[in-house]
Order: sequence, then C-alpha cells, then structure tokens
Amino acid sequence: MTLKATFTAGRPEATRIAAFLERDYSDSGAAVCLLEGEPDWSVEAYFDDAEPADLAAALRDRLGGDAFGAALSVERLGEEDWVARGLAELGPVAAGRFVVLGGHDLARAPKGRTIILVEAGQAFGTGHHATTSGCLVVLDRLTAGRRFANPLDLGTGSGVLAIALAKALRRPVLATDNDPVAVRVARQNARVNGVAPLVRAVRADGLRHLEVAARAPFDLIVANILAGPLIGMAPPLSGALARGGVLVLSGLLASQRARVASAYAARGLALRRAERFGDWMVLVLDRP
Repeated sequence: MTLKATFTAGRPEATRIAAFLERDYSDSGAAVCLLEGEPDWSVEAYFDDAEPADLAAALRDRLGGDAFGAALSVERLGEEDWVARGLAELGPVAAGRFVVLGGHDLARAPKGRTIILVEAGQAFGTGHHATTSGCLVVLDRLTAGRRFANPLDLGTGSGVLAIALAKALRRPVLATDNDPVAVRVARQNARVNGVAPLVRAVRADGLRHLEVAARAPFDLIVANILAGPLIGMAPPLSGALARGGVLVLSGLLASQRARVASAYAARGLALRRAERFGDWMVLVLDRP
C-alpha cells in the first residue's frame, strides 16, 4: 500500500519541509516532490507500508516546529507507481542545449541537443524545478565560452548538473552530496548517461572531504542548495574557488538574493550576473 502525504504552505516553508523530508526519509525509500503553486506550494511525499494515522503523527512529530503549521493530508493510493506516473507526465525539460528527460521520452528527444536521462521515480531531482533548469541554462552559456578544467558540483542530488558539465566539457567533474542515497543515485545516472568515467560522486559534508581538498581550488563551482546553507558556506566555498574561477549559486528565492550576494562579496567575490527563473535566482560570481 502506498500513502501520499501532502503538505501545503508558502514557498519558503514548503522548501524547508521538502529538504527535511528528503533528509529524514529518503533512506527508507520515500520519494519527495516539491510542487510550485500560487500562492501556496505543495510538498508530496510517497511512502510504502504505513497506516495513514500513524504516518501523519510520525511526520508531525519528526518535523516538529519545522512544519510551520503547514496543512497536512494523508491519503491511501491504489496499486500503481504514482511517483513514476507523476514524473512521467511532466515531460522533457529543455534548458539551453540540454534536455532532461526520462526513458519514456527518448523517442521524441529533439535532435542536436545534449540529452540527460533521468528516470522517473527518483527523489533527488529530475530537472523540472526552476533552480535546476535555471542552472542548466546558465551552465550552457558559461561552458560555451570557456573550457573549465576542474569543476565541482556541490550538493549534486541526482547528478543532473554534474552530468551536464561532463557532457559539455568532457573533463572530470567532482560531485558531492551529504546524502548517501543521493550519491548512489548520481553514480547510477552518470552510468546511464555514459559519463561514469568523468563524474566522481562522493559523500561529503559540505567541502569536508579529502578528495575535495586534494582537487581544490576549482575553476568552476556549482552549488544548487538553499539560501541558508549558501550563506553559511560562504567562507569555505569562496576559499575553494581559484583566482579567475566562477561560482554559480542557486536554490535561493529572489527575495534572498541580496543576503546571499553580500555574504560572498565579503569574501572578495564579485557578482557578475543574476538571472531569475520564476521565483528563483541563479547568481554567477567570480574571483577577480
């Protein structure tokens, strides 16, 4: 039996709830989807082998104050892969030269584009969220004008951005995430996309990993996470960027742009471009 739990809240609260659910439940096989709405957003999480009342109580207890009083509903679904079905209905995502799609869409993949295959049913991102597709658009432009030699994808999730960099640059890419399940998914996706020899996915808490230290400084760092962690990681991220290197930050709302940019300006990085994709921003900074 599959249960679907749905939280409804404003976008900052929904984003935080989704992050907590992925952190706390992905090891048990739960899938989490963050859905944009107006004015409220939804967080859908799919669970197997649970009772509705028990699940609602467990979620409230685990999230505690972090649920921000969000409305929660739990419903029992029929015997169907509802996660796969929902993601399959989203269709391909075109972002610059890149197209992110599932295997069910390969037959209608546009010619002359760089295909990134991510199967439906994964909980770590399929490229449909504006932060990921926005990063792909920005990376398309950056890699068209410069051949980066040593890129890092921090908080790789499903590995979409690392795979895009490997395909665009044909250079080794280091991809890190603090979630072991995300690292496993990223490795699998790299194999499916034929870039396993180029994408090295490792579990790391921020930048604290021997391989990160050994390969730093990086001439390109991409960090598509959340505004709070981006601000907190400004000192180590700035320190890991080579002189003349480029830093791409996403996962922040337009209202958070100034605070994030200021944190990096204090570390000597210059904001070169800020692009808006829906309510979300992608910032491009460099170290002069």
